[in-house]
This record gives sequence, C-alpha cells and structure tokens, in this order.
Amino acid sequence: MTDLIRLLLVDDHPVVRQGLRAYLQLEADFEVVGEAGDGEEALEAIAASEPDVVLLDLKMPGVDGQSVLERLDEGAPRIIVLTSATDGERVPAAIEAGAAGFVYKDIDPDALAAAIRTVHAGQALLAPAAMRGLMAGGSGAAAPSLTPRERQVLGLIAKGQTNRQISRALGVSEKTVKTHVTNLLRRIDAADRTQAALWAVRHGIG
Repeated sequence: MTDLIRLLLVDDHPVVRQGLRAYLQLEADFEVVGEAGDGEEALEAIAASEPDVVLLDLKMPGVDGQSVLERLDEGAPRIIVLTSATDGERVPAAIEAGAAGFVYKDIDPDALAAAIRTVHAGQALLAPAAMRGLMAGGSGAAAPSLTPRERQVLGLIAKGQTNRQISRALGVSEKTVKTHVTNLLRRIDAADRTQAALWAVRHGIG
C-alpha cells in the first residue's frame, strides 16, 4: 500500500481551502490533515498535525506566508507556495526562506497533484512564471567556475536524481558523488540540494 502524503492547506479564503480539499481528497495517495486561515494558525497546525507537504498562501492578514516560512525550524514539512500573486520579487525571498515549490492558483488540478508528489519526493518545483521571477531576481554576480564533472553532477541534481542514481549514471561510487555534492554546495553557496537545483536552472545547467 502506498504511504499517504499528509497535506495541510493554508489560505485566508475558506472557499479556496474547501475547493482544494474537495479535489485533493479524491487522490488515493493524499490525506488532508488540516487547514489554517492565517500564519499563526498555520504554525500551530504544522506542529499539531505534522504534515508532509504544506500548501501555503503568501498573502494573508497578520502573519503572512513569508513570515511562516521564515519561522519554520529545520526539519519542517516541504512547503509549496500557492498564490495568486504575480510579483516575481516574491519568488527569491520565498525560496531563500525554504519553499520547495512555487505555483499559482490557476494551476491545473492534475498539475497541482503532480507538483505535490514532486516536492514530496524531495525535488524543487517552480511554475514557469515563478521561474522567470527567480531568474529576474538574480544578483548578477559572476557564477563560480565548475569542472565538467561538477556540471554533470549539478545537472543531475537539478533533475531530482539521488546520489545513487547519479553514481549509476556517471559510473562512479556513491562516496565520490557525495564528495562532489558537498563541494558543489560549498562552491555555489547553497544550503541544500533544492537550492543547488534552483542555482543550476538560473545558470542554464541541467
């Protein structure tokens, strides 16, 4: 039996939450374990229900979605920012604060379900419009020079592959891949594989 992906829905509009719940509960591998209407409720619900993935609105009264991201501790659930905002400047801040995905509320329901599964599997996901915002929000600083092997490894990370999959693809040991990944994260100043994947996309790798 497939393990259920536990979901928390955070949006200040009850109709939006009801619509999300009605659709997502039809998916056999999803379980909606809670809802929240603002940031404070979201933080309490995350602690109480321990979801795997949170669909988080950014624009909320009081404590907004960005503040929720910034207040989450290490080991928090995977966060997909689900918003109607079209301001690309929000994207880098949300990603920097730990969001693993960023999609807009007009996303096709099947695409949203796929996004949830992608993020739950440990991969990063950005809607095309959000990706443009992230790239536009780049600092313009020169990218560090990477070796051909480092570029290969980074490109595979950007595709969501694990160390084991990368080792098989490149014909090297997992230990060697782990060393490459550690070095890459340090060289590009990325905190984790998600940030590394986003860095790769911004610099045309992958």
